[in-house]
Amino acid sequence: MQNGYPELGLFVFALKNHDESRDWLIRNGHPHLMALINGIEGNVNALAWLKKHEFDVLEHMARAADHDQSALNWLIQNNYKDMAVLAAKMMMVKDQIEEDNNDVHKISPN
Repeated sequence: MQNGYPELGLFVFALKNHDESRDWLIRNGHPHLMALINGIEGNVNALAWLKKHEFDVLEHMARAADHDQSALNWLIQNNYKDMAVLAAKMMMVKDQIEEDNNDVHKISPN
C-alpha cells in the first residue's frame, strides 16, 4: 500500500472478497482490476468487457486463473510468463476461498 500503487494492495483484498476494496477499485478508476477479479470468478460479462476494452492480457489472466489451460499457455507463449505466474497464484487464492466456503467445518451458523 505504501509503494505508490494502492490499487495493487487493495486488489489483493478485493480478490479475497473484501467488498470495500472492490468498491474502492471501481470508484478510483480501476474497473479493469475489478473485471479481472470478476472474470476469475467466471463472470462472462467481465471477460467480454476486458476483451472489448482491449485488456487482452488481463482477459487471459482471468481465464487462466479460472482453470483455462489454453489461456495460461497463451500467456506463456506470448512472453507474459510473469503474468502467468500471477494468474496461477490468483487461482490458488480463489480455489482456497471456494474450498473454505464448501467446508462444513468452516461454515458459520450465523
